[in-house]
Amino acid sequence: MGRLLASLLLATALSAPAFAEDVAAWRLFVGDHAAGTVTALDALTGETITSFALKSPASLYASHDGEAVYAVQGASNQVSAIATGIAFEDHGDHGDIDLSEPKLVDAVVEGNKPVHLVEHGDKIALFFDGSGKASLVEGHQWVHDGTVVATEVDSGTPHHGVAVPWGEYTLISLANAEDEKKPRLGLNVLDASGAVVGQTHACPDLHGEANSGDLLLVGCGDGVLVVSGSGAPEVKKLGYDGLPEGKTTTVIGGVGMQYFLGNYGADKVVIIDPLDAEPYRLVDLPTRRVHFVVDNLRPKFAYIFTEDGLLRQLDVTSGKLVQAVAVTEPYSMDGEWNLPRPRLAVVGDQVAVTDPLNGVVHLVDVASFAVNGEIAVEGTPYTIVSVGGAGSVH
Repeated sequence: MGRLLASLLLATALSAPAFAEDVAAWRLFVGDHAAGTVTALDALTGETITSFALKSPASLYASHDGEAVYAVQGASNQVSAIATGIAFEDHGDHGDIDLSEPKLVDAVVEGNKPVHLVEHGDKIALFFDGSGKASLVEGHQWVHDGTVVATEVDSGTPHHGVAVPWGEYTLISLANAEDEKKPRLGLNVLDASGAVVGQTHACPDLHGEANSGDLLLVGCGDGVLVVSGSGAPEVKKLGYDGLPEGKTTTVIGGVGMQYFLGNYGADKVVIIDPLDAEPYRLVDLPTRRVHFVVDNLRPKFAYIFTEDGLLRQLDVTSGKLVQAVAVTEPYSMDGEWNLPRPRLAVVGDQVAVTDPLNGVVHLVDVASFAVNGEIAVEGTPYTIVSVGGAGSVH
């Protein structure tokens, strides 16, 4: 009888639903302007979780799934991966969240002057300006297994370029090998063996790329290249018809809505919908722009920080600036391009703004659009990315 009762109790326990608690977790990763330090912050409590010592200052990229932050260290010729300690698992009717301590992965990818990192599908492309070559790696294997196997492709000559994984193909910039300034001429499509497929797609002064939905956009001096297709990439040129003289050199892609937001001159941004009959909407800013991001959680909004110290909210559906709040003292855009100036990241219901000269990260509430806190960070906080969300913990 005792054994029967124990068996019944065990069966009941195994068949009963597990207790679950809904948890929200948001983390900020902040790179220092002068030192090779990346600091992980709990955005909800303001506490410092940990910090990582890298070989040189890093540009930071968050993976699409939020499980990794990649630190591109051009001065020390390597790219590092940081496991964020936040992972999600989709169960259809709900999602689970798994939390752990952030961890620096031992394996690094080395090369001559890495600058651009692009994630598309399940691959990451790291472009090395000093060699003109790109390394293709699987980010999940790198972060979770701690091993990285790189496949190398060659653009033909060293230059400030970019590569984009596209299924079995790779998109890669082409530069003029005969010109010591190495001006970028266009975009090539490489097959799995690294051979060029078809003709070069002309794109003078190529710079800036982003993905939104099933489209990729690449900035050119005379328009933008629009890349589509589920197999071999289809590339078309969209000229800057109807726009004043200028060009897009930095572009980010919308999430939840398919659109792109790019710079266009020092005091303008442009909303781009390549599928619309009138694909460009120019937005004038009161003063020069410092940095801008899109809102992945509220797809109709983007945020622009301008040199007068104000954070501005842009409604991309109307093309109007709708709110603004003073966050920092003015940060002039005069001087070198790489001086320490604020950078933005959307973190849950807040916009985080680094303030390098004052050693803090300001937090602006999206709903009230008011500054509602700050987090002190040692050194000169500069680059910033966010990861996180909500899920069930069993």
